[in-house]
Amino acid sequence: MSRNRLPTLLTIGVFLLIYAGCALQFPTMLSARVGANLLNDSAYLGILAIGMTIVIVSGGIDLSVGAAMAFTTMLLAVAIANWGMDPWLAFALALAIGTAFGALLGAAIHYLEAPPFIATLTAMFLARGACLMMSGDSIPVRHPLYQALGEAALPLPGGARLSLLAIVMLLAFAAGGLLLHRTRFGASVFAIGGNRHSAILLGVPVARTTILIYAVSGFCAALAGIAFSLYTQAGYALSGVGLELDVIAAAVIGGALLSGGAGTMVGTFFGMLIQALILTYIVFDGTLSSWWAKIATGALLFAFVLAQRLTGAERLRLWNFPGRSRAA
Repeated sequence: MSRNRLPTLLTIGVFLLIYAGCALQFPTMLSARVGANLLNDSAYLGILAIGMTIVIVSGGIDLSVGAAMAFTTMLLAVAIANWGMDPWLAFALALAIGTAFGALLGAAIHYLEAPPFIATLTAMFLARGACLMMSGDSIPVRHPLYQALGEAALPLPGGARLSLLAIVMLLAFAAGGLLLHRTRFGASVFAIGGNRHSAILLGVPVARTTILIYAVSGFCAALAGIAFSLYTQAGYALSGVGLELDVIAAAVIGGALLSGGAGTMVGTFFGMLIQALILTYIVFDGTLSSWWAKIATGALLFAFVLAQRLTGAERLRLWNFPGRSRAA
């Protein structure tokens, strides 16, 4: 077994261990309803984490995803509620703008050699400012199709319901996994994250790949905005504040290295579920503040960074990125 898969296996093991501990204290957490709600309530977070994982594997960072998600909710609310636009057309417009915004960000990072941290921080301020320019208040969206999509769900045994948003998230994770681990684009992402200069020497199309990386992240941010808008049935300029940090945490807990070159979609998926499980435990307990979720997440982040060092993932990232021969 390759040692660079150990962080992902560790994440899965930690999730199962925490779930078992929660179930011992609250047996009802083993019910199908609780399991489905872990996915239903985290759909927008999971979709954001897909794009963030690809960015982190490439050695970059995207601090704009929370603001971009909020901008999408505001755009949809204004377009549907104020302009009378058809929701499907509004969805297409939001996805197009999100993808173009991400591509422009990737082009700035590559051609202007702007540090991803600064470039995406600037983009975060721009997106958040655009939200506040549209409205500082929550804008409800009242449309029959909107309500139908928000309430659509797949019935499961035990009285559970898997929402349409959760199904979209699962399909997006499957597509993201195939894109990252089974395509030439994914091999290029790992190559750039492992060693950018070596990737250039190997003939990896760094410019095109960098633009596509952030375009995918922008697409995921817009898709997450659509999911969050359907989840809340409204648009709000201040939604998603600090959410980018939760998304980064999900990827890192899932085994991704912030220095790039390592990470898996499966790991990020379980990293996201761990955060959802912590919040669910707090709700079941009823005596703990929601801030304990942040404390627990911080402790897990430290533990997983330490585990990455102990398993040698940091040293192996330069040599063991998937598809190195294909990139060559």
